[in-house]
Amino acid sequence: MKRSAVRAWYLVHKWMSLVCTLFLLMLCLTGLPLIFHDEIEAALGGPPPLAGPASASTAPGLLPLDAMLARALTERPGEVPLYMAFDNESPLLTVTTGPAPDAPEGSMTLMLFDRTNGQLVAPPGEEGIMEFLLELHTDMFLGLPGMLFLGTMGVLFVAALVSGVVLYAPFMRKLDFGTLRTTRSRRLKWLDWHNLLGITALAWMTVVGVTGIINALATPLVDQWRNGALAEMTGLEAGAAPLPPARYGSLDKAMASARAALPGNDPQFIAFPGGAYSSGHHYAVFFQGDTPLTKRLLTPALIDAETGRLTDVRPMPLSMKALQLSQPLHFGDYGGLPLKLLWAALTLLTIVVLGSGVYLWLGRRHAPLSMRLAEVTSGGRIEPAPSPAE
Repeated sequence: MKRSAVRAWYLVHKWMSLVCTLFLLMLCLTGLPLIFHDEIEAALGGPPPLAGPASASTAPGLLPLDAMLARALTERPGEVPLYMAFDNESPLLTVTTGPAPDAPEGSMTLMLFDRTNGQLVAPPGEEGIMEFLLELHTDMFLGLPGMLFLGTMGVLFVAALVSGVVLYAPFMRKLDFGTLRTTRSRRLKWLDWHNLLGITALAWMTVVGVTGIINALATPLVDQWRNGALAEMTGLEAGAAPLPPARYGSLDKAMASARAALPGNDPQFIAFPGGAYSSGHHYAVFFQGDTPLTKRLLTPALIDAETGRLTDVRPMPLSMKALQLSQPLHFGDYGGLPLKLLWAALTLLTIVVLGSGVYLWLGRRHAPLSMRLAEVTSGGRIEPAPSPAE
């Protein structure tokens, strides 16, 4: 590689890393407990597991959906339903309400019910440390601007990874893989650790970085789906006035129509009219498959909320499928506790890579650029001169 190319890639790696490091450290520290959110919530006294048939099923003993919705609205008088979500392993059913069909997330109330007896499992409005960490991790309490900002930090992170890989080749040209020169200077020791841990966790960091960027674009992607594919599904009703909640028809009738259109699938959630995942006139029932992959890919069935008549069923576009696959992959939710432990270990490695990068920059930030480039091309045999503060 020519010296000019090494110089360009070095500067890209340096500045992309420095700009995003502080935010990546925050994302690692908040993401680490979020990996184990189920275990932590259970340890903090969360709702105990419920025994019984899955709320997503049609098993005997489950209360009608209309009865569950009425039960939820008695807890939040004056509000309207926004979402109803199901569980494939227990009778747990969640209902989200708000003051209006297009209520912002901050004014929504999530309630958990047992569908076998209609009892409230968790009181409305209960929030904890995990919700705080999730919002900090997702948008830093800034909404869409915060999400887009963190998405930009993700782009810088991926650029830092690519430039780091490019610089790894000339640095390791005369060294064996995994070389750790622990008897040399402290700087060289940490440079070797930085390179070894970085290349070891490279694939994982790339996956988490790219999925983080996609997740940051969730709102624009959903808007694109609403204005494109969903508008096509609603057809002539797309421009009609929203249906008032008093005219919402039977949920059980709507669910029966949706199940008939997608036999063999189980519902994951219902989006009520007026929300981000539906139109102003329809119940959108989102179904999931029964394999580890198809469980993450949702197919919406659009039901006229007043008549219960099926309007349309069609797969999500590619952009929404990418979003649906990215969300669980980002937090390691695919493979149970073993995968969570692996995700946590790789997160810790990333923290060490980020911290060692800052340490290496602070130690030689006053050294001439030519010396730092010589360090790269010589595999650390030529080290930059110490800064005056050292």
